[in-house]
Amino acid sequence: MTDDEILLGLALTVVLATGSQILASKLRVPALIILLPAGFAAGAMTDVIHPDKLLGPAFSALVSLSVAIILYDAGLGLDLRKLARHTRGIVGRLLVYGVLLTFLVTAAVSPAMFDMPLRVAAMLGVILVVSGPTVVGPILDFVRPSDKVRRILIWEGTLTDPIGGILGALTFHAIASTHRVDIGRGYQLGQFAISLAVGLVGGAVGAGLLWLTLRTLRLGETLGTLAQLATVIAVSAGCDIVRDDTGLIAAIVTGLAVANIRGFDMPARRPFFETLVQLVIGLLFVSISSTVTPASLVPVLLPALALIAILVLVVRPLVAFAATARSDLPGGERAFIGWMDPRGIVAAATASAFSAGLVERGVSGAARVLPVTFLVIVGTVLLYALTAAPVARRLGVVKPTGSRILLVGGEPWVVDLGRALRSAGLDVVMWAGLEEERERIGGAGIELAKGELLATAINPGARQEGLTAVFLATDDDDFNALASVVMQDNVKGPVYRVGPPQDSHGVVAPYTGGDILFGSSLVRHVLAERYERGARFVVQPASAPRSPEQDVLFVVRADHRLDPVTERRRTVPKEGDTVVLLGSVPTTAGP
Repeated sequence: MTDDEILLGLALTVVLATGSQILASKLRVPALIILLPAGFAAGAMTDVIHPDKLLGPAFSALVSLSVAIILYDAGLGLDLRKLARHTRGIVGRLLVYGVLLTFLVTAAVSPAMFDMPLRVAAMLGVILVVSGPTVVGPILDFVRPSDKVRRILIWEGTLTDPIGGILGALTFHAIASTHRVDIGRGYQLGQFAISLAVGLVGGAVGAGLLWLTLRTLRLGETLGTLAQLATVIAVSAGCDIVRDDTGLIAAIVTGLAVANIRGFDMPARRPFFETLVQLVIGLLFVSISSTVTPASLVPVLLPALALIAILVLVVRPLVAFAATARSDLPGGERAFIGWMDPRGIVAAATASAFSAGLVERGVSGAARVLPVTFLVIVGTVLLYALTAAPVARRLGVVKPTGSRILLVGGEPWVVDLGRALRSAGLDVVMWAGLEEERERIGGAGIELAKGELLATAINPGARQEGLTAVFLATDDDDFNALASVVMQDNVKGPVYRVGPPQDSHGVVAPYTGGDILFGSSLVRHVLAERYERGARFVVQPASAPRSPEQDVLFVVRADHRLDPVTERRRTVPKEGDTVVLLGSVPTTAGP
């Protein structure tokens, strides 16, 4: 390829990877649904995007390191403290039963379906055991199932990826070296144990290096992010050099260690790292799907649809039923777990690498592995993305719609506001720093957020716990302003703060951070003074009459969405809405 063709290919790959994810976010569908067809279409129409021509032999190594970065990022979101002991048992059984049954069934039916030898069918079987957080997570974000179901599926999807990668490497080497799959006499089990040990050692080394850089050297956000990226790449590459595909285990173990060992000075916000992971995911899917040709799909299309039906309707329900038996999960949650097993980036990456290696060695039927995997990925993602939400609603595992609010502050008027919002049908969580204020919140019967405020609100898990908005109403205006800056990129919804006095001499409060609640006339000290003079928060239907001295603070829509009145926007109540007012309490006339 010429330099101009290489530049065009690289630019087109980046544009497709980015544009597909932007389009998917606007359509509220998993990005994979757009990325795979985009890469497939581009590969069919032009050769400049083909990764083997752009990168040559380096493509396979880059895919391995890219998947390691993705799995490290996934490991950062796995908090062992949120996974109860019985839930860990469910995840473990899902992994064991899922890997075994998927492998055995796929290997048994594929020779007849795709006209491939048993050893190639075994290769396809280990490739299709994986799922992945890059696919499961976006679907669950859209469906919003219960927290327990979400954790189980995310943990399963994240942990099954390195297992599938290692099993794929072992199967590949068994086929390439002996032209058969030797599973007798415990040989492969011993090889798997060796690979696991190498990955665990690599993960320990990675955790130690990050302890040195993040804890001892106390690097800031920028250098801390670079240190994480360099450590994951170095440890993953080193493990892969020692033993193939053990870098995936090292990456996820490193992420788990950073997420669960106390004392790590992790940057609270990782915008660069998160952006890098999103870009890597897009580039991988576009590049790998561009290697699939239309001619390779036609012969395997109908058999692949039959294989998808077997995996979705037979294998996954059996795995979920067996793994959740004798657990405390309700029937609806067990059934939903049985209806969620899409394939993702690791399946695509391993299929691309291993099938190409077998084709080069002249193994018959190996050329069908990648197109079959491509169709299974597209089919399962489309099926689960389109059906997961209605199935979850039918099974009753969807969390109630509406707003889950974190209200920060502990003064009497703030606690009373929290009580009013809760009486309007909203899910309210409060946090305060002083023990007296925390006791006041507990006495009002409002859920109290545990831990430090910033650790609670800026933790990436805040999104997973369903926080949709943050209201900052402490008696420190500078704290409200600074906290709003830190939090605004770490919750699903907006961050608001009460306004400082107009003549404030605060360091930052008058200048930055968060939309101002209630406008310029109802700033913090005015709210407190009016409350002390007897004004109270009143919740009533929007259609009910209200006095001129009552100010509208919030509008709760009929679907329990919360619309606050802010400095930038005036909220208009509609028929069927509920309003939260500040003013005198209406008295009931006597007889």
